[in-house]
Parts: sequence; structure tokens; C-alpha cells
Amino acid sequence: MSEALKAPRIAAPSGDANRWKALVFIALAQLMVVLDSTIVNIALPSAQKDLGISDGNRQWVVTAYALAFGGLLLFGGRIADKWGRRRAFLTGLIGFALASALGGLAVSGPMMFGARALQGVFGALLAPAALSLLAVMFTDAKERAKAFGIYGAIAGGGGAVGLILGGFLTEYLDWRWTFFVNVPFAIVAALGATLVIREPEGGRNRAPLDIPGVLLSTLGLVALVYGFTRAESDGWGDALTISMFVASAVLLLSFVLVESRVKAPLLPLRVVRDRNRGGIYLSLGLAIIGMFGLFLFLTYYLQIVQGYSPVKTGFAFLPMVAGMITGSTQIGARLMTRVRARFLMGPGFLVAGLGMLLLTQLEIGSSYTTLLLPAMVLLGLGMGTAFMPAMSLATTGVEPRDAGVASAMVNTSQQVGGAIGTALLNTIAASAKTSYLKDHIAGATTKPQQQLVGLQSMVHGYSTAIAFAVGILAVAALIAFTFVNAGRPGTTPVASGAGAEDEVPVPVVAH
Repeated sequence: MSEALKAPRIAAPSGDANRWKALVFIALAQLMVVLDSTIVNIALPSAQKDLGISDGNRQWVVTAYALAFGGLLLFGGRIADKWGRRRAFLTGLIGFALASALGGLAVSGPMMFGARALQGVFGALLAPAALSLLAVMFTDAKERAKAFGIYGAIAGGGGAVGLILGGFLTEYLDWRWTFFVNVPFAIVAALGATLVIREPEGGRNRAPLDIPGVLLSTLGLVALVYGFTRAESDGWGDALTISMFVASAVLLLSFVLVESRVKAPLLPLRVVRDRNRGGIYLSLGLAIIGMFGLFLFLTYYLQIVQGYSPVKTGFAFLPMVAGMITGSTQIGARLMTRVRARFLMGPGFLVAGLGMLLLTQLEIGSSYTTLLLPAMVLLGLGMGTAFMPAMSLATTGVEPRDAGVASAMVNTSQQVGGAIGTALLNTIAASAKTSYLKDHIAGATTKPQQQLVGLQSMVHGYSTAIAFAVGILAVAALIAFTFVNAGRPGTTPVASGAGAEDEVPVPVVAH
């Protein structure tokens, strides 16, 4: 009998009257964290110049955040379960705001790197606390669909919004405002959360902290993320890159072994052994690989090849944001209470893959209206439709004491997927670009012709990498169709035998 059946939670519409107000401030905090993943990238060239950061060290503005955030997510999720999600949420908000202010006031490279690492530390506490608060506050099927529709739209589209905001702040104010802007976000979210968030009773995990698990998971994830980050800059054959991957494998396998034996594990294996959650973590991670690479390539394509300004580039991504919001709140949220999650996630990833497939036709003079616009709309609609049920189902049926760490696994799969996507697709793009140049540069005898071949090779590299991303999304769709076997809304799947499935009704109170 599955853990979900042992402790079904039946929603009550008469729950916390402030839960919808709480959603506003939880969503605002999540937007702040997601924005930060892209807003700083727009400001990086200006910050590098002002602070005298070398080309070799500039990667640490991004890497310091990624290592701290990715490495500490599981720890942050368990702290939320142990302390209480409201307390962890507020602590994460305040810490993230202070770290952002420190980044905005940075006067040197090391000060900036330290501020980014601190942002990652507090982000790793804030992100799982936010998602687990939704999981324990919204348990009615229809309400949960609406709440996670909003959350999924923000999680999917926030990165593109960051490009717009980053472009505005960098172009019209100063790069420092890409950090300072987090402070008012955090103040509003913290004040609102203090007033309206009331965490349900009895959901804490008061077991002693699994210190060996914390150390092994943190070091293993840091090694994994750094390995992919280094692969992007130094190549896959670099000795330190290979060492990081080997160390990560050893540490994470040791982590699994420890978790299977200790009485109070950091990550109870029951959380990931569930085929639905396992399928979601894997398919989300794969989808993020494609998305992160696409954001990067399209940003460079629009600015370098098409000559867009940072602000115009940000606005060019708006159709994707609109598609994500529509897919999440109007398609995913409305259909989630009527059809199985696999019939939203699988087709969603395929529609997003179709949008990426269009982008494999990129050329130097490609029309925004006839190629990029429809591709972005399809990508947004597909990802929004898939993300919404994935975010919800990843925490459905989890015991309240495990909600934080289950939420952390969602963020971990996205963070690791982002690191893999950036490194893997960049490597593919660079290899294709080099090959194209080698084959075509001999025929370019004048400087304008050489510049043209250079741009053509760049676009060829992007389209080749995007073609790989299409395949990755197809695999994500296959995993969603195969692994995610949750029953119709209002029922809880119970695995029996070799993949057989019985459905046991769980009452849902109608509105």
C-alpha cells in the first residue's frame, strides 16, 4: 500500500481563509528567486567592467550562486520541515534581501562572489519552503490546481521576465539595481507573509538532523554542478572536470547508501521511490536542460546577430512568458482536475519540443514574426501546461513532515538540469560552430565575407544545439507518459504487482 493511501489528506474549503492572500506573497518570493537566475546575466558585462573582474573569473558571478543554491537545496528543504516552513520562508527572504544589498554595494570581485554565494545559501532555504507551503496549505483538488497554476507560470516564465527587467535596469539605471531590486520584493513578501501565512499544525519533522546525509548530499551536488560548469569553460576532457564528476558519483552513491540505513534520513528514499515523483523529477530536469540552453542561445542570437538592445531582447521574450502563463493557469489548471497528469505533461513537453523544432530553422535574417514568435508561443504553452501538474503532483501524497524535502527535490532537478543544459548545449553549439567555420572560412576572402561566415557559424551552432534540445524534450515526454501513472483527480493510485494499478477513491469536497 502506498504512502499516499496511508495518509490521504482530504481538503476542506473552510481551511485557512488567508491562503489565497498567502499565495500572492509566496509567488512574489518565488518570482524574486527565479528572476535572479537571469537578471544578473544581463548586468554581468557592466559589473565586470566596474569591479575589474577578469574574463577568467567572471564565471564566478554565476557559479558561486549556482554552487551554493544547488548544493544546499536538500538541506534547505529539511530545515524547512524541521523549523517550520513559515519560519524558513521568512528567514530565506530576509537573508536573500541582505545578500542582494551586499551584491549591489560590491566594490570588488571577491565581494561580489561572496554576495552571490550568500544569495544561493538563502535561496536554497527560501525556494523549497515556498513550494512546501503551497503543498500543505492547498490540498483541495480544484484549489490546488489554481494555486499551482499560478506558481508554475511564475517558475516557468520568471526567467524571461528577468531578461526584461535586467535590460531596463542596466540600460536606464545601473547594473547595481539588478541586485537592489530584490530588496523591495523581499520586504513586501516578508511583511505580507508575516501577516497572512499560517502554517497548518502537526506538519513538522522533529527528528534529529542527518549530518552525514547533509555533508554527502551538499558536497555531491556541489561537485556535480561545478563539474558541468567547468566543462563549459574548460572542456569535458579537463582533468579537474573529470575529477568532479567522479567525486560527485562517489559522494551521491554514498549518500543513497547512508539514507537507506539511518533512522532519520535527510532524504527519505520513500520520497523518490514513488514512480510518479521519480518520473516528475527526471522529466522536469530534462525539460530544464532544453529551456536554459534556449534562453542563452536566443539572447545571444537576438543581441549579437539581430542587433537587439537588452531591453528589446527582453520584450522579445514576452510571447513566451504569455504562453507559459496561459498554459499553466488556463490549460493546466483547468484540465488538471479532469484528466491524468501524464496527459498534460507528455503533450506539454511535445508542444514545447515543436516550438524548439521550429527554431532549428534559424538563419541570420530569420523573421521574428514568422519564426521566433510562433516558436516562443508554442514553447511557452507547452512548458506552462507541463510544469503546472508536475509542480503539484511532486508534492501530492507526501507526508507533511516530508513536504520540504520533496519540494527541494523539485528545485534540485531544475538546478542540476540548468547546469547540465548550459554546459552540454554550449559545448554542442561551440563544436558545430567550429566545424562550420573550418568548412566555410576558406571561401571568405574579404573581411565582410569573413564576418558573415562568422555569424553563419554562430547561428549554425545554435540551431544544432537546439536540435539536441528537441530530442531531450522528446525523452522528457516519454518519461512523463511512462512513469507518471497517477490516477484521475480524486483518486489515489496504488501500485500492486508488476506495475498493476488500482484506484482507491479519496473523497474530495466540492466547492
